[in-house]
Amino acid sequence: MEFKQLQSFVAVVQEKSFTKAASKLFLSQPTISTHIYQLEEELHTKLIVRTTKSITITPKGKELYGYAMNILELKQRMLEACSVESKRIIHLGASTIPSAYILPQLLPEFGQAHPDIYFVMNQSDSQGIIDGLKDGLFNLGFIGMDCEDEDIVCQPFCQDKLVLITPVNEHYLAMQAQGTSSVPSLLQEPLILREKGSGSEKLAEHFLARSGLEEDKLHVVARVNDQEAIKNLVAGGLGVSLISARAAENFLLEKRILAFELPEYLAARHMYIIYRKDYLLPSYVQKFIRFINTRANKR
Repeated sequence: MEFKQLQSFVAVVQEKSFTKAASKLFLSQPTISTHIYQLEEELHTKLIVRTTKSITITPKGKELYGYAMNILELKQRMLEACSVESKRIIHLGASTIPSAYILPQLLPEFGQAHPDIYFVMNQSDSQGIIDGLKDGLFNLGFIGMDCEDEDIVCQPFCQDKLVLITPVNEHYLAMQAQGTSSVPSLLQEPLILREKGSGSEKLAEHFLARSGLEEDKLHVVARVNDQEAIKNLVAGGLGVSLISARAAENFLLEKRILAFELPEYLAARHMYIIYRKDYLLPSYVQKFIRFINTRANKR
């Protein structure tokens, strides 16, 4: 198995066309076909079913695609690590809250002080970042839940909390005037939750369980994998939601939603920075971690 075969396979999957894949890689279409055939022969399985009008990726093909993407990413990382020009790139993996609401405020300040250090950031849910870190895709990860994996160092670097957000109307304004006692009633309203695997979703589950509320008895109208989409749905009147206070800030300032405080002992959490125990952190990565630990909670 060769890198060029995997590159051809990935291109075909992404472009959904042998012709477009060939154009993308500056190869001939017969060369692309040969690479796919060689992979199928070596793996003893059909990866792509091709007709005159379309192509279909088999289940084994979809599985190989994930592996191939990781292999090609690691190859690129290896090339960068051996390049003098690229030695000061930090590859970050971050879940939604750090990537959208924390790091964008911190990276410019660090970048101005250290113009020779660059960042490549990928976003996923917390579990996806943990998996990517273990696969060697990132130098550092930023997640919204504790990681108990013995192969990973997991250190808190700032605090966050859940708030309950609602649309702006007379009904919810009246409930807001009642204070925190209205929260149990609010949780009986149509509820929008995050997708499984996110740190925010796990914290919401913890809050509901500690509050004596069973999720299957609540009126959950949607599960959405994006905080911005959740805020827009709430502002539009679909329901209420439990989201990060940091994520809610801009809509609160614009008065597009209302926020209800939750008991801190149930709703507070840490955000964590993670890295592999077997990974010797370069000095510039250590410098970045020290900066994060110093600045994050001041934002």
